[in-house]
Amino acid sequence: MSTPYYVPEENVPLPPPDADVISTACDYCIVACGYKVYRWPVRGGKVGGPAADQNAFGADFPVDPLGPWVAPNQHNIVLHNGEPHHVVIIPDKDTEFVNYTGNSSIRGGAIAQKVYNPQSPTRDRLKSPMVRMFGVLMPVPWDFALDIAAAVGNHVLRKHGTNAYCVKTFSYGYMENTYAITKYALRDVRTANFTFHDTPSDVTSTPGFRDAGFDNFAPAYEDWRDAETLLICGTDPYETKTILFTDWIMPGIQNGQKVIFMLPRRTAGVAYAEKNGGMLIDIQPGTDLPVVLAIARVIVDNGWQDDEWIKNWVNSKWESSSGFGQGTRNTPWQWRTTWGMFQTDGFEDWKEWLLAQDYAVPEKAAEIAQIDVQKIYTAAEWMAKPKADGTRPKTSIMIEKGFYWSNNTGNTQAISSLGIICGCGGRPGQVIARAGGHQRGGLRGGSYPRNKSPEKLPGRRRRAMDVDRYLMSGHTRLAHVIGTTWVQAMCGTQSLQSKFDELTTRNPHQVTSFDKADIIDTLKKRADSGGMVVWDQDIYLVDPIGARYADIVFPAAGWGEETFTRANGERRIRLYPKFYDAPGSAKPDWWIIANLARRMGFQGYDWRDSNEVLEEGSRYSRGSRKDFHMVKIAAHREGKTLHQKLGEYGTNGIQGPVLMLADGSLEETKRLHDINRVLPETGPVGGTVFNKKLTHFNTQTGKCNLQKAPWNLFSSYWEWMKPREGELWTTSGRINERWQSGYDDRRRPYIVQRWPENWIELHPDDAAERGIESGDYVMIYSDRIPVQTDTIVGVEAADFDFETLLRNGHIELTRAAVTGVAIVTPAIKKGVGFMDFLHTSQPANALTGRVVDWISGNYNYKMGVGKVKRLGESPYKHQFRSMSFARRDIA
Repeated sequence: MSTPYYVPEENVPLPPPDADVISTACDYCIVACGYKVYRWPVRGGKVGGPAADQNAFGADFPVDPLGPWVAPNQHNIVLHNGEPHHVVIIPDKDTEFVNYTGNSSIRGGAIAQKVYNPQSPTRDRLKSPMVRMFGVLMPVPWDFALDIAAAVGNHVLRKHGTNAYCVKTFSYGYMENTYAITKYALRDVRTANFTFHDTPSDVTSTPGFRDAGFDNFAPAYEDWRDAETLLICGTDPYETKTILFTDWIMPGIQNGQKVIFMLPRRTAGVAYAEKNGGMLIDIQPGTDLPVVLAIARVIVDNGWQDDEWIKNWVNSKWESSSGFGQGTRNTPWQWRTTWGMFQTDGFEDWKEWLLAQDYAVPEKAAEIAQIDVQKIYTAAEWMAKPKADGTRPKTSIMIEKGFYWSNNTGNTQAISSLGIICGCGGRPGQVIARAGGHQRGGLRGGSYPRNKSPEKLPGRRRRAMDVDRYLMSGHTRLAHVIGTTWVQAMCGTQSLQSKFDELTTRNPHQVTSFDKADIIDTLKKRADSGGMVVWDQDIYLVDPIGARYADIVFPAAGWGEETFTRANGERRIRLYPKFYDAPGSAKPDWWIIANLARRMGFQGYDWRDSNEVLEEGSRYSRGSRKDFHMVKIAAHREGKTLHQKLGEYGTNGIQGPVLMLADGSLEETKRLHDINRVLPETGPVGGTVFNKKLTHFNTQTGKCNLQKAPWNLFSSYWEWMKPREGELWTTSGRINERWQSGYDDRRRPYIVQRWPENWIELHPDDAAERGIESGDYVMIYSDRIPVQTDTIVGVEAADFDFETLLRNGHIELTRAAVTGVAIVTPAIKKGVGFMDFLHTSQPANALTGRVVDWISGNYNYKMGVGKVKRLGESPYKHQFRSMSFARRDIA
């Protein structure tokens, strides 16, 4: 249910001229807009005035609409050094990059409401460690909780082995934290039972990009603006990374850029593109591959491919195989790029393969995807047909989760090949990459022990462990969960939740003592009996992973409560300084991990602050897209810390990889794979790394691999999942107003009123057949959610085909149901329902199959199926205080 009403404040204090000014960046989407925090004491009642010399903005109020005005949601009160302080947090009007217009999304624009204030809905922040005793989570001192966690953790490692100890963590929660977590899990615990928040296995999200040699975040944001044709697959940047669209793509459209969207629904960004000469290819879920290859076929049939680019930048078979020697190729990208299923002998061989595939014939692809075939021909022409003067269109390709989480390997192989023949690479306005979801806060402190994974593929190849399936098999005895809503975020949510229940709350060994030794003994017995103990580390108590299953809860400090570092989608590294006190005794994740690791007997966790963590980790960034090691070197030469040096760059940040030149100055990297970039002839200076990706592609030779994309590796699963009588495809994604699981948005009265519950968009024809109107409560349900139950040893490739798994008894069909509020709109394709992807109480992923892409190990999150029936009217149907049913596809 929603808040009955939301009445915004009408008055907001202006910061006085002497307010502290702190540069930071938004905590939410990949764009990471620059912000400024204005902070001053509440004591004394001092506030700024309307005249320019009376406020910190130096502006006369009222200001123009894009001036430094302050909305009610941009003000809050926090504790700083134990004293109440005002904070005003607004976009940085002086920044030169990212949100250079001083603009913001609805998410970042209200980020001041994120900070802890006991007089706001954030009052339920975790403030103290808690241990579950007598079925209740009770606050305890840090030493009490950490002693228990260390004793039980060491017991599990000694008695059950490293793979019994699972670490499931965020991948983005700032480099200081992710370095500490991965150092602990991968270098010291050495568990293969490890993965990040958005995948069941520690694998690349875009295997086809990796195999082709493309970095996920190679472009500069200006490249998206400067393309003449932009193909966007699986996302609407306006809804999901707003400033990337409004400040970068929209100016391109206004300058004549043609944008092609490939999505099953029309949204605001799509509508704007169509209004300005763009196009929507409205595929049904999972059919991207045939359409992409059909576009490629039209291009090669007409001879529109970029022959010069292909001649200079595409590998032959000998080149793609070079340098591997005679040994086994266990690294996934090695065996994929040299396996006959994908490998080609250059363009002509790939073309011959393409022309032999019936599903790449435009008419056949259009039939599979249920689209107008003319859109395939139009897309090919826009992307590749030379102009009258013989010059080629500058084409770029952007993909995101709606695309690569539907046929993960096949789609990313296909789109890479389309990009290569169109000349998308490392040139201004001619790029191919992900758009991005969350920010890039990963810094690995250890390497994944793939040799310890039980996942065995044909040809002596290993894949990272499927953590969900390992848990479902009863092998996980301790799960340390950090900053993720594990259960609802994964596929087949409700069967996974049932297994959690079995291993934790339904195990007979429950703590019924207040004595530390008794608690430790009880938790050891649960692990020894085949059950599981759970530590949960987060900023809020998440249900069910924390509220229901956790034996210990560690309260974490987040954005603004510790000094952190992170990069955005164009590799721009910024400092996120601490500007207020964390609630209670909450600590940053690096501190929690360090104190746990020391108690478990691991060495090298004696950091005094977050800067020391980052300085230790900087050398592990060398050669990566975020390489900032030389910033540390420069800082130390100047007698500064790494954090101090990064802070000097303010909201502009510094674009990685960062090189040091012979004179000691630092050089940024605008884009990766920049074939026009000239590196110093004298070579790298000191610890500088000249990574191949700076000027070439990430392959053996530095040229691109043009790979096949067989539909038959996926088609049996797609055919089986395809809706049957009375069913609809159920897919999901983000919307503009909510971020991730809504962990902050559930505590913002306006957003709660706007989106109080999950919902499902239905086409008017589908709704009419079921007697459903906008505002009705509906149930989306299925009794055929496929779940892969076993870890099998693959001998033949066919062993992992879905039909074979089903026939051999490795697939269990489970049931699932979620409720939602119907939104009837022609913006969604007929036969498809679209939901918010992570409402924790109504998780759309419950309807998706827990069967991984067997090549990559990723889920196909965007391919659920279910029936929809009306339950009755919701309270939102006839009142206008909450939940609008207005169309979103307007421009």
